[in-house]
Amino acid sequence: MVVRRSRNRKIGFGSRRLVGLAMAAMLVVTALTTLLGQSTPAWARYASLVVDGESGMELYSRSADTRKYPASLTKIMTLYMAFDALKRGKWALNTRLKVSRRASRQPQTRLGLKVGQTITVRDAILALVTRSANDVATVVGENLAGSESRFAASMTKQARKLGMSRTTFRNASGLPDKRQLSTARDMIRLAMAIREDFPKYYPYFRTKKFRYKGRVYRNHNKLLGRYAGTEGIKTGYTNASGYNLVVSVRRDGKHLIGVVFGGKTGARRDRHMIRLLDRGFSKLTRFAKLQRPPLPWPRPNGQATDSIQLTAATDTALRESAVESVAAGIEQASATAGSDGLPPMFAGNRNDKSMAQAVVRNWGIQVGAYSNNRPAAAVILTARIHLGPAIEHGRERVERVRRRHGVIYRARIMGLREVEARSACAILLIKHLPCVPVPSDVEVAEISARK
Repeated sequence: MVVRRSRNRKIGFGSRRLVGLAMAAMLVVTALTTLLGQSTPAWARYASLVVDGESGMELYSRSADTRKYPASLTKIMTLYMAFDALKRGKWALNTRLKVSRRASRQPQTRLGLKVGQTITVRDAILALVTRSANDVATVVGENLAGSESRFAASMTKQARKLGMSRTTFRNASGLPDKRQLSTARDMIRLAMAIREDFPKYYPYFRTKKFRYKGRVYRNHNKLLGRYAGTEGIKTGYTNASGYNLVVSVRRDGKHLIGVVFGGKTGARRDRHMIRLLDRGFSKLTRFAKLQRPPLPWPRPNGQATDSIQLTAATDTALRESAVESVAAGIEQASATAGSDGLPPMFAGNRNDKSMAQAVVRNWGIQVGAYSNNRPAAAVILTARIHLGPAIEHGRERVERVRRRHGVIYRARIMGLREVEARSACAILLIKHLPCVPVPSDVEVAEISARK
């Protein structure tokens, strides 16, 4: 019996020890879960997209099609509906909108409207643009559709018409609702649509401050007046969404539209947006240069008229011009070619096709220069993977060239038309790969020499 009791005590001690270890493990797991739970939402909320406002070409993209909480970016659609009512003649700028009890009770941010009070359509627009007033958003929705829920249904229906297939609205303000979701791409579509459909009213988004009943409300979009060329349009924030921003910028004949979801603070969101826009303008400039011949045409006897030196600084510029999505460069370039497939430069000389055909495939692309032939061959394979059938007739070539500092190996794909070479380089630059379009008889110094 003693032995049995002793065993029982030993077993009990072991059990208590196991229980203690299990509890300690649970505490560790709980702590890790808490830490991860604090960091994951900030990462999960982030999305961004920057596009050329004229062509819609993507210049930067992160989680652009993932549904997020739009917060007060919702009010861009609320304003779209208000502008539509003005355009159709249902409202005038001096039409007075009645404030309901429900509207007057909307939480911050608000204008402080009272039950039974009225506000003009013009003041309502300015309050939404600058103050992002939730009570005013409800007023607009109720006066247009009879109730905010019906207005939200109309907003969603209009969103579908604009191609915003992943957006659902449940209220007019963007106040928290788990079912109210959108994407960065859909917000780009909305920003482009509201400018195109309502050029008369779109300038309201430039308003820096709004005076109402003796108080001055400043626009939450801090890029106005701070970042050259900014013309709007809207900020947004809730605890669940983080700090959101849609912005439109025109500068030096270029137009960018950017979206950022999930900034950690308003200031950090703004700084991040500025970096994305700076990169976007730089990339548009470099893409534009691809449309102009940077290299000499070969003479009829095949001798180049000049030799171009491409420095390491150029390589850096090429790499910086890389963006995150594939441009439809080949399709756009093909559209500029004639019906017989000749580049535009031969349009005035269709009778002399023999000369044209002799030159038309006398171009190629150089995608790197290395101190070893293996990386040169590897980068050609990478280029082919990204370009696919667009250059299926191109000829791979690793050229061994002696320079003063040693031997380099140039990675090239030749036998292309000029229009194909330039379009191929546009696509590779988008995919973070260096590329230079070259006539076959023109030498290009090293793009990058790596071991």
